[in-house]
Amino acid sequence: MRIGELARRTGVSQRLLRYYEEQGLLTPQRQPSGYRVYADSDVLRVAHVRTLLAAGLSTNTIADVLPCMGVEGERLIASICPELVDELLVERARIAESIRVLQEAQSALDAIITATPAASSTAAPAPAGSR
Repeated sequence: MRIGELARRTGVSQRLLRYYEEQGLLTPQRQPSGYRVYADSDVLRVAHVRTLLAAGLSTNTIADVLPCMGVEGERLIASICPELVDELLVERARIAESIRVLQEAQSALDAIITATPAASSTAAPAPAGSR
């Protein structure tokens, strides 16, 4: 199938599919005319790439781990390469730290939003030149 059909079947833009190819996530065949030709299995591969992106992995990490991922039906499983689980645990720890930092930022913002102004600071400052 050509790129337009893959885009239609996956809901992913042609531009993004070309980006996946640049990142080594898809490897379509090329016709002599230069057109990309994708296999039916690429529909599932794009779905797996999207799943891993949604899990917070970068395209570089996905390019490393995708060849080691097993498939159970349409579901990805980390079973083929023993080092894969270790790499995914590192990524999970990175994501957990990002979540912790964002929660701290959210708490700080909540404190600012809910702070009650002191009685003396509730009066609006006088406009410049009105004194």
